Amino acid sequence: MEDESKISLITKRIDEASFCSAFVTSDFTDLAEYETAKKTIARLEKKGALRRVLRGVYDKPKFSSLLQEYAAPNPDQIAHAIARNYNWTISASGNTALNQLGLSTQVPADWSYISSGPYKKYTFGNVTLTFSHRSDSQMTGMSEKTLLLIQALKAIGQGNVSEADIKLIRKRFSSDICQTILSESRYTISWIYEVIKDICRQER
Repeated sequence: MEDESKISLITKRIDEASFCSAFVTSDFTDLAEYETAKKTIARLEKKGALRRVLRGVYDKPKFSSLLQEYAAPNPDQIAHAIARNYNWTISASGNTALNQLGLSTQVPADWSYISSGPYKKYTFGNVTLTFSHRSDSQMTGMSEKTLLLIQALKAIGQGNVSEADIKLIRKRFSSDICQTILSESRYTISWIYEVIKDICRQER
């Protein structure tokens, strides 16, 4: 017989999560055995508390009373759930990175990420997630925010980063986080590191 207390803990975690959060079975193996977690997810899907987005990936759907329909899955949440499932390190790249930092208002149809895992592509609805492999040496020792900033600057390109870009980026990070980024990125491409130093010198 399944341990009802473990099932309750899984259900509670999902209930307390924000709408559009995404999950994989391994997100709950600290609370219960894998099979118990898998069966609990299946039950919650049948009840409508979870929605299957991809094989093995679910989200907590948000219902819009105005539109009278469920919101589309959050691509970034789905991407990070996939990464957790395979123990990949990922970071948004290209236009996705620009969008996440507020440097572009265009929402990409193809959400691109660099990854410590293999090249993979996933599609759901009108969205495509693309994971492009990078060597561990390019990602090890860097937090997600550092990787995101480096990828955004790469997308803008050398010589194209404006003063307005620098000011906007600076507002995205606290002083403590900025100092962490400055420390973690010191061995990245030289022109990118120079821009990061400019960002971290800006007044808030």
